[in-house]
Amino acid sequence: MRATAARRLRHAIASSYLDQHPMHTAAFIVVGGALAVGALVGLAFVAGPEEVLSRLVHPHLIWLPIALGASVASYLGYMLAYRECACAGSGPDLPLTHVGALVAGGFGLFIPRGGFALDVDALELAGLPRREAQVRTMSLGTLEYAVLAPVAFAISLLLLATGVHRVGVPLSWAVGVPVGTLVALALLRHRHAFARRQGWRSRLAHGLDGIAHTLDLVRDFRTGLLALLGMAIYWAADIFVLWACLALFWPHGSPGVLVIVLGYASGYALTRRSLPLAGAGAVEMMLPFALMWMGIALPAAIVCVFVYRVFNLWLPLAPAAAAVFALRRSTQSARA
Repeated sequence: MRATAARRLRHAIASSYLDQHPMHTAAFIVVGGALAVGALVGLAFVAGPEEVLSRLVHPHLIWLPIALGASVASYLGYMLAYRECACAGSGPDLPLTHVGALVAGGFGLFIPRGGFALDVDALELAGLPRREAQVRTMSLGTLEYAVLAPVAFAISLLLLATGVHRVGVPLSWAVGVPVGTLVALALLRHRHAFARRQGWRSRLAHGLDGIAHTLDLVRDFRTGLLALLGMAIYWAADIFVLWACLALFWPHGSPGVLVIVLGYASGYALTRRSLPLAGAGAVEMMLPFALMWMGIALPAAIVCVFVYRVFNLWLPLAPAAAAVFALRRSTQSARA
């Protein structure tokens, strides 16, 4: 019985979004919800339930519709970046509605291997070879960091130069970004040799090919500009949602933009599209501590992240589910 249950679980996790049974979708939503709620409740007890609940008094509700608008803008920005990254060069000519469905579905709570797994399957079904689909998906992930990491690096240098903030978090970005960039560029020279090997070297080659694809993408002025612009809109809008959620409960003006941006970037060590179940549990655990390390009280950070994840995770759930089911129906119709 246990072996059968384990096989079913492995099948459910490994299955493509086209093969996911509706019961599995519901089960993953329940699991993700339990992880998210459990993480925030656990942190609330650490910070003090009374302190956390006191932050909910007298919210500035004007920020709710503003946060909703910014959340929509973040998806539109990601759609622009996604289309340029997936369709550039010899990529498939995906309709904008199809791109929108892929973007929405990839941020869904019910994808156990993360949204990038959906992207690989979708691009392969759109006509790309499996390898090329993986490279373009990794290129999309590289593009995310290619926009966010330099901004975090610049902010960290500014904070270190002014000395207005504790050293720990800014120093990690000030050192990590240039070192990581130099290592990646050095490894790029050997990616073809890695591709001929097996095991971890072959997997590393896949990631390096994604970086190379991103570099080729940004060398094309029009395509690169649109891709970078779209990703910049996505990050700026999503960070603004977090800032608005903090301003919702902040009595005397919310913290500065630099603090929020660096706290956000530190809390997203892995982006939610790359994390299983859209980062349910992981984001709720990491982001409040990242904001606390940037000087925001933990009770305020917990309440902020709770509301932020309503916009970031729960409100997009219905559109994400509808998008994936629509993609499933269209693909099955095309196969018939």
